[in-house]
Amino acid sequence: MQGWLIVNAFLRQQKFEEIYELLKRAAKTRGAELTLKTNAELFGDLDFDGSFRSISNPPDFILFWDKDVTLAKRLERLQIPLFNSAQAIEICDDKISTAFALERAGVATPKTLPAPKTFESVGFNDLRFLDKAGETLGFPMVVKEARGSFGQQVYLARTREEAEEIVKKIGWKDFLMQEFIAESCGKDIRVNVVGGTVVSAILRENACDFRSNITNGGTASAYTPTKEQADAAIRACKAVGADFAGVDILFGKNGAPLVCEVNSNLHFKSSLACTGVDVSEKILDHIAERL
Repeated sequence: MQGWLIVNAFLRQQKFEEIYELLKRAAKTRGAELTLKTNAELFGDLDFDGSFRSISNPPDFILFWDKDVTLAKRLERLQIPLFNSAQAIEICDDKISTAFALERAGVATPKTLPAPKTFESVGFNDLRFLDKAGETLGFPMVVKEARGSFGQQVYLARTREEAEEIVKKIGWKDFLMQEFIAESCGKDIRVNVVGGTVVSAILRENACDFRSNITNGGTASAYTPTKEQADAAIRACKAVGADFAGVDILFGKNGAPLVCEVNSNLHFKSSLACTGVDVSEKILDHIAERL
């Protein structure tokens, strides 16, 4: 089999390159060739209607490890199987869309309110909606920009005044507000799901930040999820239509799982280090089964 691994041309850091190498190695050990392509490389090779200009031998499948949804949609028009699909990537990349998908599927999440829409030239010049948010969610509350990774663009507003300052900082971008889950402050579970099966999980903890992300100074350890936590992660993946994802689960009251986020381009180096489970191998096995 011939596959493409599509990555972002402008986000080339060592932590990403290591993931790409693991995926390419997993493909090679399974008799497949996975060729790395960037979204910028394909810019000149693909017509707007989705047809190739200069490529005569398209791949058998594409492992789409980017968030360039427009490119993903154009490639899908060529009837090439994409993992994950453009729709799944689009939903996961927008935290508001993720929240709607989880709610529709009946997956338990923190109480969430999407902010009203504004525009770049206007901004949020009327912040009375924060009063309603405070009445519904209470303080502290979590404020999240609709797009962001590694815990960035996620803020904790302890008071109405702090919420106002955060919103002013966000400017005109889409964001949502969520109930703060005190029981899970600085602690969550990352559950890696591939093909409807939990393949590994880690407990992430941060004593110095309400966010548990490793990038923000958190630590990780191997973790065995409960049946309820595993079921929540699997249902969350199904809700967004992902073949594979890293699902972040909070500890609610009495340990009840609350799905916080679903990551379509999961970064599994910490999971590999803690558990010894190479998620790249599970992903390539899943793709082989699907083709």
